[in-house]
Amino acid sequence: MVDAGRATIDLQTGPVSYLTWAPARPVPASTVLLLHGGGVDSASLSWGSIGPRLADAGYRVLAPDHPGYGHSPPAPQPVTQERLVGYVGELTDALGLGRYAIGGLSLGGGMTIGHLLDRPDRVTGAMLLGCYGIMPRLSDGPLSLPRQTLTWAMLRTGLLGAMTRSVGTNRAAMVASLRQLIRNPAQLSDDLIDEVLAAAARPGGFTAFSQWQRDQVRWNRLRTDYTPQLPSITVPVLFVHGDRDTGVPIARARAAARAMPGARLTAVPGAGHWVQRDAPDVVLDAMVAFLGGPAHPTA
Repeated sequence: MVDAGRATIDLQTGPVSYLTWAPARPVPASTVLLLHGGGVDSASLSWGSIGPRLADAGYRVLAPDHPGYGHSPPAPQPVTQERLVGYVGELTDALGLGRYAIGGLSLGGGMTIGHLLDRPDRVTGAMLLGCYGIMPRLSDGPLSLPRQTLTWAMLRTGLLGAMTRSVGTNRAAMVASLRQLIRNPAQLSDDLIDEVLAAAARPGGFTAFSQWQRDQVRWNRLRTDYTPQLPSITVPVLFVHGDRDTGVPIARARAAARAMPGARLTAVPGAGHWVQRDAPDVVLDAMVAFLGGPAHPTA
């Protein structure tokens, strides 16, 4: 399996650390940019098992740690959705990417949609896993408004942040939380739990995500819902979604895929929100098939 290389690039938002997995063969390869999710996620946590296998299939894979995550220091300004989308554009420019595929998990999926709307001429295809930005509130159903208001209040009082930090220092609580994201017990390894706990223990490990939550969670709705703009996205799009995802119900992914002229959905049976960790083989096969099988250079 291909080993990752790590480098740092200076952007206006500050230094950003990123991982690269390159194919072994010495020929030009199509580039795939992968964006991790929120919480205590990072490039390594979300893409450490998928990245090298995509490289084995012939793709050059880049996966950054977003500002304030992993090995990247915090940005000089508070994290917002617009700033995250802007940082992706700045990153692709700084890396000299011309045409490339892009994919993202959860928060990273929402950043991917924002990037598609911002740079529609640059992207050859997009992969959205457990995607954020395709529903008006944090949950569906008759209790969606009370849940939204309660979460907003907990954010504003600092209670939600305190609870999140508490989970990050308690192994049993973290395991219980991860079981909601990864439904297959065989994929919830001790090594993964240790890596998540180490990320949570990093000073300021939750700061970037907390800033983004305060930007996004309003008392009655989410600040970002890309649904009205989805029909304008015409590049090929693959939704990969666990059918046991309680964070973003699969019905929302189905509706979003129907709204995009060039989109299709791969439903992953039994998988939760962290779908590539839950069913890595299924997700990898779907991604490689979508990207076109064995890689070929992108013009």
